[in-house]
Amino acid sequence: MLTGQTPILVLKEGTKREKGRGALSNNISAAKAIADSVRSTLGPRGLDKMLVDSMGDVVVTNDGVTILKEMDVEHPAAKMLVEVAKTQDQECGDGTTTAVILAGELLKRAESLIEQNIHPTVISQGYRMASQKALEVLDSISEKVDIKDNATLQKIAKTAMASKTVSFNRDSLADLSVKAVTLVAEKTDRGYYVDLDNIQIIKKQGGSMSDTQLIEGVIVDKEKVHSGMPSSVTSPKIALLDAALEIKKTEIDAKIEINDPTQLNAFLQEEESMLRKMVETVKRSGATVAFCQKGIDDLAQHFLAKEGIYAVRRVKKSDMEKLAKATGGNIVSKVSELTKEDLGTAGKVEERKIGDDQMTFVTGATKAKAVSILMRGGTEHVVDEIERSMEDALNVVAVAIEDGKIVTGGGSSAEELAMRLRDEAAKIGGREQIAFETFAEALETVPRTLAENAGLDPIDILIELRKSHKAGKRTAGVNVVSGKVDDMTTQNVIEPIRVGRQAIQSATDAAVMILRIDDVIASKSGPAPGGAPPGGMGGMGGMGGMGGMGGDFGED
Repeated sequence: MLTGQTPILVLKEGTKREKGRGALSNNISAAKAIADSVRSTLGPRGLDKMLVDSMGDVVVTNDGVTILKEMDVEHPAAKMLVEVAKTQDQECGDGTTTAVILAGELLKRAESLIEQNIHPTVISQGYRMASQKALEVLDSISEKVDIKDNATLQKIAKTAMASKTVSFNRDSLADLSVKAVTLVAEKTDRGYYVDLDNIQIIKKQGGSMSDTQLIEGVIVDKEKVHSGMPSSVTSPKIALLDAALEIKKTEIDAKIEINDPTQLNAFLQEEESMLRKMVETVKRSGATVAFCQKGIDDLAQHFLAKEGIYAVRRVKKSDMEKLAKATGGNIVSKVSELTKEDLGTAGKVEERKIGDDQMTFVTGATKAKAVSILMRGGTEHVVDEIERSMEDALNVVAVAIEDGKIVTGGGSSAEELAMRLRDEAAKIGGREQIAFETFAEALETVPRTLAENAGLDPIDILIELRKSHKAGKRTAGVNVVSGKVDDMTTQNVIEPIRVGRQAIQSATDAAVMILRIDDVIASKSGPAPGGAPPGGMGGMGGMGGMGGMGGDFGED
């Protein structure tokens, strides 16, 4: 800016600034690239992605949020879509890909409206009105489900696993997930509440998927500290110690000088006496099992073994908390203060060999609901993907029990919403009507993508879907196996209402936020590692590969 020929610098030198249509178009392109990157993973016929990080670690998955978390996304607008996936994952555990491709489609269609000189604020307003109406319609087409309805809950879990690697074993895994969630569900004044922290997932490489099992209790991935200890204790009294059964080192630097052998002997005897006293305190409390969060001295191990006490050391803090909840014991920070009242109870504590490792199983705990799922699989990557699939299944069953409402999947609900919104659009005046109709069209991206991924003709499928829904078949969706439009209720494709509700809300919020941006100001950043060019905005000019994301990013 020149005032009387004197340049005035408002922004720091090197700052990139992009205004108006260019900035908006750039942001929409980035968001579309993110949506395209996960589009091919949607549905039972969706394919997996292999992600290799800078350290060479490999992740093979088709879980939308995992793919986006693992990708090194640079563009700020693209990061907003990653946030959509993360929010969806936190709230529902499933539907992350649906939420992202819906947000991408809303922006893609908004771009053509902007080219017709419809103001972004008008589009945003129309989108907001449409999403509000869509949520009302979704609620009206939902059906009720109860915690006792085991068959329906299993169908929900199977639907969540249908698109995963574990789909061949989904019957047994769905059964496990429903049992686990119903065991830890707590009844409250408002209905049921499920704390998934009460379900522990332990992964062990080896065996096959079918070896995955549910344990009613807590698994501690540690073995007993001494071979002389019993391998199994029935009706144990359990001490939970957040203190070391070792001689404490001094806080400050100290030196002990010993001048003759008798002093050394007295010193060693005093150490032994202190350790013996600690073990006697544990024994006197009545404990027959001790879980220690810190270390246990070799001599203390010997004394514990002589007393017939089963002991485990260096137990994770999270496992200690689970044990406290399950057994009703208190975690004690000072061994000398351990009393009978602090002890927890269970049915059995035993050591079992799983694969090459020994693990401690605490079963029959009555104080609180605690269950563990022991995952088995041929390779490390397989076990990791089973864990992701199981977490999705546990989440959808949990939210179905909490909300008590379900809808049909396979694009049937999306198509029903699209049809109802089109009918509603005619009642709306002004330019918002166009955005309202556009929102309805964007919802059809779900059945369209399912059809594309299954190798079907999306136009034929959409025509058939619209015809079925107009005829009143509101549960008609895409059957990717037969390649036809089918009743999703008979195909057992069911999902919790929260998955669809959250996807609509998150996608609308992200799309509206990106549409309202008309100015992007990017501060200059230092040189990137490895001699890459500076500039925190990636390739803002022409999307030049979206920063560190590779030029052919959206071409999978």
